[in-house]
Amino acid sequence: IKIPIILITTHLVAFVLDSFSCSYIHFKRTVGKESTMAAKPVIKVVAICGSLRKASYHRGLLRAAMELSESIDGLLIEYVDISPLPMLNTDLEVDGKYPPAVEAFRRKILQSDCFLFASPEYNYSITALLKNAIDWASRPPNVWANKAAAILSAGGLFGGGLAQYHLRQVGVFLDLHFINKPEFSLYAFQPPAKFDDGGNLTDPEAKKRLKLVLLSLKAFTLRLQQDD
Repeated sequence: IKIPIILITTHLVAFVLDSFSCSYIHFKRTVGKESTMAAKPVIKVVAICGSLRKASYHRGLLRAAMELSESIDGLLIEYVDISPLPMLNTDLEVDGKYPPAVEAFRRKILQSDCFLFASPEYNYSITALLKNAIDWASRPPNVWANKAAAILSAGGLFGGGLAQYHLRQVGVFLDLHFINKPEFSLYAFQPPAKFDDGGNLTDPEAKKRLKLVLLSLKAFTLRLQQDD
């Protein structure tokens, strides 16, 4: 059987075009999927602890938060140590520059999207350590401004709640926007035990509550960014 060359050529061209079209569609879908994944926002959270104690419950809360964040898409928590910061003294500001430890801390704050404070309660208020860090980062230009934040506390009678409200009050001047709900105050000294001897959070219910705080912080941060 003799098949006209023109017919063979037509079918060959159609086959090639069809293969090219399928490959192109697959390419577009693959690239589109990769672009979507690449464009997915990553919320950078700076975690700050107001306690120096080695087995601090508040450090334990932040460790638990960092572990839980691994199961939350698009959330990255970095713990920033504030213990190297000198006590605030404007004499240390020379030619518009701050001490190296302060400059490094301020840079971390500036580059973050939001904050997670672990705030102990001392005498119904926040600790000197935490207040010092807050004050250094509020020096001109204020690098806290217009960002979201959440607070974690563990303690006795009020679970650290009074310190949280004082921190919120400080946040008004800083132009920090704290999530309102859920609040996280943990009564650390009531049975059953909430932490082990190393200060690690062991209470399953507290971990569930903590994850809800992180989800709320992520959602609120994205809202603020969209409003800008």
